[in-house]
Amino acid sequence: MTKQYYFEDFAPGRTWEIEGPVVGRDEIVEFARRFDPQPFHVDERAAMGSPFGGLIASGWHTACICMRLIWDAYLADAASLGSPGVKELRWTRPVRPGDRLRLKMTVLEAKRSRTKPDRGTVLHRCEVYNQRGEVVMDMDGYGMFERRPR
Repeated sequence: MTKQYYFEDFAPGRTWEIEGPVVGRDEIVEFARRFDPQPFHVDERAAMGSPFGGLIASGWHTACICMRLIWDAYLADAASLGSPGVKELRWTRPVRPGDRLRLKMTVLEAKRSRTKPDRGTVLHRCEVYNQRGEVVMDMDGYGMFERRPR
């Protein structure tokens, strides 16, 4: 099956901007109950007394939303070979119920493999914004992609 995106399509400087979802209260609580049950993610009363002053999404929830936006934007149609990991991940502001998220993703570098000529590694910067244009998460992560068949 031919894919649309190969390693050669990830030139440094290329960007994607992807509108994301509104994050709902129930979604925040459901995710946190399963994966990150800290009180400020699952209990509105406890969250009011926290340093955040109210319910907030788990940072891991925000990272998962980011991953879904990447999938929808291009990864579903890419010759992806997975990822060797993340270089840096920071949660810079809390995500609250009702926030609408948006992703800006920029290719920072693309390197062909020296030992496996059929692939390359791409370093992306992902910045997730809320509806006020504030960065709520940023991440530099790697992806591996097949080179375009000749």
